[in-house]
Amino acid sequence: MSNMIDFTKTPVAELYGSNSFSNAIMRERLPKNIYKEIVAVQNGEKELTLEVAEVVAAVMRDWAISKGASHYTHWFQPLTGLTAEKHDSFIAPTGDGKVIMEFSGKELVKGEPDASSFPSGGLRATFEARGYTAWDVTSPAFLKQDPTGTTLCIPTAFISYYGQALDKKVPLLKSIDALSKQSVRVLRALGNKASKRVFTTVGPEQEYFLVDKAFYDRRPDLILTGRTIFGALPAKGQEMEDHYFGAIKERVAGFMRELNTELWKVGIPAKTQHNEVAPNQFEIAPVYSNSTAAVDANQLVMETIRSVARRHGMEGLLHEKPFAGVNGSGKHNNWSMATDDGINLFDPGENPESNARFLLFAVAVVEAVDRYALLLRSSVATSANDHRLGANEAPPAIVSIFFGGPLTEILDNIAEGKSGGKSNPGEQIKLGVTSLPALPKDVSDRNRTSPFAFTGNKFEFRMVGSSQSIATPNTFLNVAVAQVLSEFADKLEKAPDKNETIQAIIKESYAKHRKVVFNGNGYSDEWVREAERRGLPNVKNAVDALAILTQSETVSLLEAHKVLTEEELESRYHIYLEKYSKQINIEAGVAIDLSRRYIFPAVTAYASSLAGDASALASIGATNVPQAKQAKRIAELSAELYDETVKLETILAEVQGIEDALTQAKAYFEKVRPAMDNVRARGDSLEKLVSKEAWPFPGYEELLFKL
Repeated sequence: MSNMIDFTKTPVAELYGSNSFSNAIMRERLPKNIYKEIVAVQNGEKELTLEVAEVVAAVMRDWAISKGASHYTHWFQPLTGLTAEKHDSFIAPTGDGKVIMEFSGKELVKGEPDASSFPSGGLRATFEARGYTAWDVTSPAFLKQDPTGTTLCIPTAFISYYGQALDKKVPLLKSIDALSKQSVRVLRALGNKASKRVFTTVGPEQEYFLVDKAFYDRRPDLILTGRTIFGALPAKGQEMEDHYFGAIKERVAGFMRELNTELWKVGIPAKTQHNEVAPNQFEIAPVYSNSTAAVDANQLVMETIRSVARRHGMEGLLHEKPFAGVNGSGKHNNWSMATDDGINLFDPGENPESNARFLLFAVAVVEAVDRYALLLRSSVATSANDHRLGANEAPPAIVSIFFGGPLTEILDNIAEGKSGGKSNPGEQIKLGVTSLPALPKDVSDRNRTSPFAFTGNKFEFRMVGSSQSIATPNTFLNVAVAQVLSEFADKLEKAPDKNETIQAIIKESYAKHRKVVFNGNGYSDEWVREAERRGLPNVKNAVDALAILTQSETVSLLEAHKVLTEEELESRYHIYLEKYSKQINIEAGVAIDLSRRYIFPAVTAYASSLAGDASALASIGATNVPQAKQAKRIAELSAELYDETVKLETILAEVQGIEDALTQAKAYFEKVRPAMDNVRARGDSLEKLVSKEAWPFPGYEELLFKL
């Protein structure tokens, strides 16, 4: 069922945000004084009062009901990485057999889901059920519509009875406050008295695959794990480079039009869409927005990709590596910092003051990425992303930063105490500190192999996985930069000569941390060796990366900025380890099941058929027939597949019995995954020998090339 809208009758400008309780809607519907109060709360200038919430709730209720809503939900993001919602109707019985539609300020501000039913990593016992959701005023409420009805969704944070964060939103909000506080200190020291607050902005590019629903429904591995546990590459993959930015097929174009429509209705500024490198792989990218709204929007983008795809007879795959041997999918996290009065702190600018400011904030990011590379690596550590990092169209597991030639040269010259740099043609901007060189306007190219690339006025964190919430990567990035800025602010606030101190900070910081800057090919083996020489960490798997969460340096950093406590970090560590083990356990179980219940029966029947044909030919005098040879090879591989499946089953049973979470997770990585690879290798070889009609699943040819 399609929900296509005729834009000749309903212009996009009229449609956009029609299902979002945005600031524009609030400005139109709320009393002026109440709207000003809400804006002040959004800007961190005031706390929300129940009196204001009561007015907002009444207006929000009337707006939602006028659009057909019968229920509302506190929409939140628990540590599953997904979203959660419990629906309540607006009805309130009147006592005479009728109802009225009610929604109070208290119901808007606070909800109470069952906290014990969500992952808590030991923060909550199973019998301790109370938890709270609290309205996040920085992200607009929206209407979720489907053929069954309309629900008002209120973005919220999720905390325990004792106030611990049980979600990904609370730490993000705290990290933004921490970064704002330290950024404003630096701006004040630089003479900026106008900016009151600094926000982080994010524009996440979302990659995904589409497959025909009929093929998907015949792939238990895709249904249960999100990726193909078996699958032989077809004769053609992505080597012709004919899919990237190619003409969009009509069926996919119809899906994309409806996807845009659904996103625009809830105020998500979907802007760019195109074919990605791998066959049947695509990307959608929005215009950037404040981080909390961007996090919520990206969760909605992923949900909407799936739901709209199904309406078009397709399935959206968000796994980081659904198909072995072709590109995986990422989520490029375009991150920047801006003030409440409109200054992009990563814009080189057009006047002396902004240039000094730009270099100061830029080197703060360099230092943060170098010092806290392991923390950033941990933020993208999942079993799914282990398949992708270092593979096609993905950065390696080494965290480095790209600046491009001109900007790197300028910073190198500063670090080395040189008075100038190589002149570049074109317009240049003079720096206010006289001993620093001129800064070219076009400060960088783009580097698709860099995990963390400067792209003109923002940084692109490319290691984030396609199925991940972007909340944690942005939380850790915010805190890392906040810490460096706090140290810069300490020096600037004490400095008798600000210009000298600015020069000294830029010089000393970049000289010490420029080892993390790399402008070359991040996919190359040479870079791996060079990174090792530089002393950069290369944490290749999620289990080792997650260990960073409980290290003393991590705890000290996040506690110092009041983002996460040691207890909360410990809980997340155990949740993520357990999730890692559970995911591989499911995949191994699927591999065993498919091998025993699908592949063995199919190849046995096919080999028997071949053997029968060979016998018939032999009976009439034919010798050395190919059917006999193929039947023999299938029998050999089937025996190997059987043996490897038994080995996997034995190893899996042993690993399942390990009680210590870390030891078990390591065993899943070191023992179970290699055993799964061995099973897959035999299965994929058999697929190449068995006729398509006899093979029990649709293959890569159908999944990747037929839409």
